[in-house]
Amino acid sequence: MPRRKIKIERKWNPDPVYNSIAVTRFINNLMRNGEKSKAQKIFYKAMDIIQQKTGENPIKVFQTAIKNVAPVVEVWPRRIGGATFMVPRQVRSERRFSKAVKWIIESARNKKGKPMFEKLAEEIIAASQEEGDAYKKKVEVHKLAETNKAFAHFGWWGRRQK
Repeated sequence: MPRRKIKIERKWNPDPVYNSIAVTRFINNLMRNGEKSKAQKIFYKAMDIIQQKTGENPIKVFQTAIKNVAPVVEVWPRRIGGATFMVPRQVRSERRFSKAVKWIIESARNKKGKPMFEKLAEEIIAASQEEGDAYKKKVEVHKLAETNKAFAHFGWWGRRQK
């Protein structure tokens, strides 16, 4: 039985510079300890660097990076008959975006030796070109789902049928 009966629909306000809800959500994930203005400065500086390095529209590079990093399938552990199987299943669109954003931020934070806005810009550029740590994470998840596709028939297990 689901833990939550109703889905909570969130309303996001678009950011003031690019007028994009995706940018707002990215900034909110980038934020630490409620310091939103700091997260905004980091993001907008990263966008300026992307503009300088690529010469393209930075929001298009950002959207391409999100699209390239977003996973299509992932694995969920299912306990069946005393054994735990990793069952592949498709990822909902909302979760795809969330995973992509978190992987890009995490891989940027794990780099050392530069300010965060430079690391973030490099990671977004790399992800838009299907390179970088965040893209590698997506490929690993897809490989794991591919190796466990024999257990896909367990996907219905444990869920109520309507």
